[in-house]
Amino acid sequence: MPKHPKLPEQAFTLYDQFAHGRINRRAFLSGLGKLSVGALTTSIMLDALMPNYALAEQVSFNDPDIIASYQEFSSPDGYGTGKGYRVEPSKLDKPAPLVLVIHENRGLNPYIKDVARRFAKQGFIAFAPDGLYPVGGYPGNDEQGKKMQASMDKDKLANDFFAAAKSLKGDGKGNGKLGVIGFCYGGGMVNKIVTEAPDLADAAVPFYGAAPDLAKVKNIQAPLMIQMGELDEWVNAMWPDYEKALKTANKDYQAFVYPGARHGFHNDSTARYDQVNAELAWQRTLAFFNQHLA
Repeated sequence: MPKHPKLPEQAFTLYDQFAHGRINRRAFLSGLGKLSVGALTTSIMLDALMPNYALAEQVSFNDPDIIASYQEFSSPDGYGTGKGYRVEPSKLDKPAPLVLVIHENRGLNPYIKDVARRFAKQGFIAFAPDGLYPVGGYPGNDEQGKKMQASMDKDKLANDFFAAAKSLKGDGKGNGKLGVIGFCYGGGMVNKIVTEAPDLADAAVPFYGAAPDLAKVKNIQAPLMIQMGELDEWVNAMWPDYEKALKTANKDYQAFVYPGARHGFHNDSTARYDQVNAELAWQRTLAFFNQHLA
C-alpha cells in the first residue's frame, strides 16, 4: 500500500470539496498553500491527496484466478448503449453470485476496476459500468472525468446504471442473485436503485453515498449494509432522516460508522485510505453478499 505523509485534517476537507465540485482547482490549491508548513509543501500534500492507482492495485488484471473483459449492454431509457468491465473467476463449476460495482463521480477509474477484480477473486461475477462511455469513456484522468460526468444528463445516466443491473442479473453464468455496491456517487446510486428499481437488487452496500428520496424508502426490498466514515460530515448529515425512514418502513438494514474514517476511506489510492477500517468494511461486505446472494 502507498505511504503518505501525515496531513492536516483541513487538507482532506479541501480535497473532498474539490472532488465533489464544491470548489474549483484554484481554490483547492490556494487552500493547500495556506496549510503549507516547513517540509509539508503544497506539492507534497497535492501528491498525497490525488490518486496514485499504480501503487494501490490489489489484484492484477492478468491474475490467473480471474478473466476480465469489456462488455456492452442495452440501455433504451438511458444513453442507448452502455459499456463496462466484467470480471469472473477463471474456474466456474456452478452459477455464481453477481455484483454490480458503481463508480464515484469520475467514471470507471482503475480503483473501481480493481474492486471488481477483488470480487471475482472471491467467487463473484462482477460488472463495473463506465457511466462515461456515452461521452467517450473514462479519460484516464480523474479531474477530467469528474467534469465529463457532471456534464451528463443525470436521469439518463441513472437509467444506464439501472440497465446495467438488469443486464447483469440475467447473466448466463450467474445464479440470478444480484448485489449492488457503490462508492460516493456510486453509493448514492445504490440507494437510488433499491428505492426506484427495487426488484433488481437482492442485497445492497452503499459506501458513503447520498441518501435517496425518503418518500421512496418504502419501496426497498433488498437488505442493506450502509458503510460510513465518522468524519464524513456531508453524507452523515443525511443519515438520521434516512435511518428514521428505514425504521418507519420496517426495512432490513445494518449501518456501520467507522471511527476516525473519512469520506472515501475505502479508496486505497489516496491518503484518505484507512486500511484497518477499509479491510473491516470489506470483510463485512463479503460476508453480507455471501449470506444474501448464495
